[in-house]
Amino acid sequence: MEGKSCFFIGHRDASEKIYPALYEAVEQHILKYGVTEFIVGHYGGFDRLAASAVKEAKRFYPWVRLTLLVPYHPSERPSPTPDGFDGTFYPPGMESVPHKVAIVRANRYVVDSVDYLIAYAWHPASNAWELAEYAKRRAKKDALVITLIKPDD
Repeated sequence: MEGKSCFFIGHRDASEKIYPALYEAVEQHILKYGVTEFIVGHYGGFDRLAASAVKEAKRFYPWVRLTLLVPYHPSERPSPTPDGFDGTFYPPGMESVPHKVAIVRANRYVVDSVDYLIAYAWHPASNAWELAEYAKRRAKKDALVITLIKPDD
């Protein structure tokens, strides 16, 4: 990951209503923070909305890259690069991680590697919320900057 990078984490059941706030956050990260690479998963509504926001922003900021996080080894679950994405990323050292925790482990790897996080995580009984809390602890130690999208945005 070169340049400034940003990862997204959020609830699977995210409503389309948050899209304007999400797009605004993406544009702010490009223009204010100098983010050139966005990393997103593909396992729910928030990931889909985040990818859509970056794809739209790429129309105006063509130097921005959108990377798909792949939590399962590509030889086991091939993941061709989806339309609008610039590539995929499989975190190193994930080969021995059990499938049951692969998404959580891949997400943590990326949180530990990026400069920014855009999060939509508001209910505590979820992996998204736990990862956002983990990121907050990292933000206290490092230079990770977290932008929270609220449910009513």
